[in-house]
Amino acid sequence: MSYTPLEDYGIIGNQETVALVGRDGAIDWCCLPSIDSPSVFAAILDDQRGGRFTVQPTASFESLQEYVDRTNVLKTRFRTASGRATVTDFMPVPPLARDCQTPMETVFRRLTCERGQVELRVDFAPRFEYARTMPTVEPTKDGVVTQGANEQMFLSSSIPLSVSTHSAGTTTTLEEGDTHWLVLGYGHESTLESDYYREILDDVVDYWRDWVHTCPDTGACPVGGPWHRTVVRSALVLKLLINHETGAICAAPTMSLPEDIGGVRNWDYRYNWIRDSAFTVRALTELGHSAEARDYFNLCLDHCSRGPPSDINPIYGVHGNPVPDERTLDHLSGYRGSAPVRVGNAATDQHQVDVYGELIHGIYETTRYGATIEEDDWTAMCDLIDYMCEAWEEPDAGIWEMRTDCQQFVYSKVMCWVALDRGLRIVAETGFDAPTERWEACRREIKETVLEKGYSEMADSFVSTFGDDDRLDATSLLIPLVGFLPADDSRVQSTIDATLDRLLVDDGLVMRYEGDDGLPGEEGAFLLCSFWLVSALAQSGRVDEAEAIFEDARQHASPLGLLSEEVDPEEGLQLGNVPQAFSHLGLINGALALSDGPDIGHPPDEADVNPSAETDVAKNLQCSATPDYTTQSRSESENQ
Repeated sequence: MSYTPLEDYGIIGNQETVALVGRDGAIDWCCLPSIDSPSVFAAILDDQRGGRFTVQPTASFESLQEYVDRTNVLKTRFRTASGRATVTDFMPVPPLARDCQTPMETVFRRLTCERGQVELRVDFAPRFEYARTMPTVEPTKDGVVTQGANEQMFLSSSIPLSVSTHSAGTTTTLEEGDTHWLVLGYGHESTLESDYYREILDDVVDYWRDWVHTCPDTGACPVGGPWHRTVVRSALVLKLLINHETGAICAAPTMSLPEDIGGVRNWDYRYNWIRDSAFTVRALTELGHSAEARDYFNLCLDHCSRGPPSDINPIYGVHGNPVPDERTLDHLSGYRGSAPVRVGNAATDQHQVDVYGELIHGIYETTRYGATIEEDDWTAMCDLIDYMCEAWEEPDAGIWEMRTDCQQFVYSKVMCWVALDRGLRIVAETGFDAPTERWEACRREIKETVLEKGYSEMADSFVSTFGDDDRLDATSLLIPLVGFLPADDSRVQSTIDATLDRLLVDDGLVMRYEGDDGLPGEEGAFLLCSFWLVSALAQSGRVDEAEAIFEDARQHASPLGLLSEEVDPEEGLQLGNVPQAFSHLGLINGALALSDGPDIGHPPDEADVNPSAETDVAKNLQCSATPDYTTQSRSESENQ
């Protein structure tokens, strides 16, 4: 079999794990019981030995995927010469799993024939422990059980299955109106009850529709207009990536999908990066999902109290556990031959001083939406902020997690400034004790140093590291967005212009940076950077330019509205782990920036803090109307 293009996958999940379902009807990636557990299907990383769970017609077919309106319930529709059939895939969500007898670690696949007659092939071939274990498969009363590596899965089926040593399958002919169920349970067996399964499906659909952002008829929606549908889908993607117990957002549900086809830029992203915090809070709260934003707020506070500030890692597991040591899985060939396949992430041991600013900024942003910092929490935060007075001068690996020697990254210094700046604002608004004179002096010193060493007259732009004469970095676009300089500052505007001239490539795509990063090969354009550019332009009042880039960038979403980490600028193909939380967060915040225009909310200059004005920004939008948000096929969505 050949590898499925990344844009031809949909996702389903239960807020604990995610499965990738191809447009060909194959589940090619799934980790159970959690998103960072070893895989049970990994054909996306090795189409020969990785393992998959396929349901598809035996004859030639055309197919498309769509989500049930305003949900994460996925339909794969097949059309053959003889008829039409649909596979509906979903997993139970936490509230329903608690209220019924179906555990969360369950994948439902409903097979339905809508017209004519369709012969379907079922092929169940799990492979445990990243395909290192070839499990046994044996028949049961209602299906099969597969065992190996101290793991056990049951597949209950209303269709009789034939069993071989390591797989099970069958072919079956569906007539118009026929429905069958395949129910995969990790560690448990499901009794075949079709009526009960239909009730679960209805409840899952209701859950997503109750959760999803809707907006009133009054025109008060923060993302009303042509991008509404796209933003809603991005929020639904994010919800699948948010762990229901901890509130941590997983950067992506996949690992080792390449940034360079055939190359070595293959990383495991199934973890929570602290730096997502500030981007997450605004995106969720503006869309009315205040509970998720508060959960993330509490997670940020927990990070502050993990121990000495110097011990904070940039990455954690979604349950707060340490990220595993990075290692390679040499028995897997990699997506389209892109090896090595890596599991774990060595970046967890890197020194990244920017994460302190992002952590404090995330907490501060949540207070602007009504959250309260307790005095005990402030003690830990105060220690962390004060640590910036010592650590800001240290070289680090930076936001892009360079695997070269540590450097003096401009963005890292800006975020150290942000940590001190937001700390001072919190003190001004709460009256908490803090060494404010020390912080003010350090904040001023950082700013003066960045303006002196981080801006290049030669490039007429902020640059990547201190001392660079001409190396651009898209992180400079965040300088106005975090309030380091106002958007109308000439240095901000010249940096935006330099980015447009040198980092922007065709179709709204923006490269991360210029220069060597210590790794062989080339990467694609980074979608998050496109949305940073949109936000910077919008905040500058250059709304027409921002809208044009936003429109171009969002066209790189899959037919289902899913965004990868990167895009190949030449071929337009998605690259990297997918779907990427950072990309979807960027899209939402870009749309919010376009809706707000130059008045986008950001902290005032440090010399003019007005706590009461900050408090006025707080809002928790609750919307009521229910417009149609169905994710459609490519041909339909491109015409909207």
